[in-house]
Amino acid sequence: MRILICAPTTREYRAMRYALDKAEGLKHCYDLVEVGIGKALSSSGLARALTLAEVKGVKYDMLAVVGFAAAALGRQQGDIVMPSRALHHDAIIPENFCPEITDPRALRGSDPETMFTGDSFVNADIVREIKSRFGVECGLFDMEIAAICQVAETYGNIPVVAVKYVSDVPEAGHSEHSYDEFADAHSDFTPLLEKIEAL
Repeated sequence: MRILICAPTTREYRAMRYALDKAEGLKHCYDLVEVGIGKALSSSGLARALTLAEVKGVKYDMLAVVGFAAAALGRQQGDIVMPSRALHHDAIIPENFCPEITDPRALRGSDPETMFTGDSFVNADIVREIKSRFGVECGLFDMEIAAICQVAETYGNIPVVAVKYVSDVPEAGHSEHSYDEFADAHSDFTPLLEKIEAL
């Protein structure tokens, strides 16, 4: 397969670049792009990358979004999770009014968690509110995946997989400092690349 790996941040991009550069005998063909942080930047960054690829006649079989994510209780820092669906948690829209935004998107992961996407870092109170509102006990939290899925749909329904390190668990008392410390200590995404290779 030809896979476009999407890294939201410069730190995530460098960690995946390092993994790709030292890897040998990969079964898939990879390109890597830094798409940007948040829903607007990541979706426009991905759209630009896919448009430039189309101009060159390049077609991707899958998008892989890599990086760090917060998690609900039940996960620990360092877990690698491949969630099975993505959903905008900050789209407060009446039911059935705008399903193209509020409907969940299927991901190619096998873990039962939903990736909840919103334009903010989450703290313990926000995580608990999301869990209550959606009636779930587990989940991951990021700022890009659901928006990236929407872009993938407009470019021919390219399948999307998310491969995320759990960087912090807000309900366990972790903060943005916990995220930074974890991210600084995980500058080699070889374990994430190995998960993509296994697809």
